[in-house]
Amino acid sequence: MENLVCKEYNSIVLLGPTAVGKTSLAVMIADRLGLEIISADSRQVYKGLDLGSGKDIEEYTYNGRQIPYHLIDVTDLSVEYNLFHYLDDFYKVFKNLQDQNKIPFVAGGTGMYLDGFIRNYDMVEVPENAELRASMESKSLEELDSWLLQLKPDLHNKSDLCERDRVVRAIEIALFMQSEEGLAKKKELEKRPLAKPLVLGTTIDRSILRNNIKIRLDERINAGMIEEVQGLHDSGFSWDRLERLGLEYRFVSEYLQGKIKSKEEMTDLLYIAICQFAKRQETWFRGMEKKGVKINWLTSENDKNKKFEDALKKIKAAF
Repeated sequence: MENLVCKEYNSIVLLGPTAVGKTSLAVMIADRLGLEIISADSRQVYKGLDLGSGKDIEEYTYNGRQIPYHLIDVTDLSVEYNLFHYLDDFYKVFKNLQDQNKIPFVAGGTGMYLDGFIRNYDMVEVPENAELRASMESKSLEELDSWLLQLKPDLHNKSDLCERDRVVRAIEIALFMQSEEGLAKKKELEKRPLAKPLVLGTTIDRSILRNNIKIRLDERINAGMIEEVQGLHDSGFSWDRLERLGLEYRFVSEYLQGKIKSKEEMTDLLYIAICQFAKRQETWFRGMEKKGVKINWLTSENDKNKKFEDALKKIKAAF
């Protein structure tokens, strides 16, 4: 294990869109530097979501040894795992690694999860207030908008003012955060460790990425992805629940319900959707850069070894 010490950074992130080889590259880096990997994937947290989520656990065995990983298979489908849950779990792992004098190493492509700790979101779990909601039912949207702006005069997301449900929730959160319980939870947030990551980004040429998506999709279907989704439904999870788990689970669920007529049509539609999703991921990462996150992009060559060497070079220059 190489000794990484740096005042500017206390962690490392490897991000990128789907199907660019993030996991295998992260494993190579972790093996060389003696790191443990924290996953940032919104579906790999679920037990039973294996082929559809691209879990590929076997990749974490490298050079004959198991690379330690975290935040994979931490819950089941009975839980609606969200950003709040992820950040809560993330900071526990982060602190535990720091306490062991280990550099936390995060790898993944779920933009909201990554942005959550990179830009230090203040996430507090706010319960619904039935009495408050009942009192707002008689108010017009304009009245609710005015109330929200009084509570949050510096409101940045003006789109919240256009949808009643979002305005109601925003008022509920704002009032809770002004309560004693909310202020106490805010103080708890201040005690959590602050992540100061060196952020590495990896991507490849768009035509190669699309080809990777097609190859990987075919492999997962042949390996039993359709059977995986059917098994989850047979075990008691509704089609609606499965459809909320992302593209693979939505399209396969629709196929199994007869909403998509053939396996071939389902595969074609899913391929197009995943390509579009990869493009949205890249747009999200560009948005992070516009908000001040420095992403150190690795070489775009489709050569894992060159990416690996480039990553090591950037890490050693920073640490």
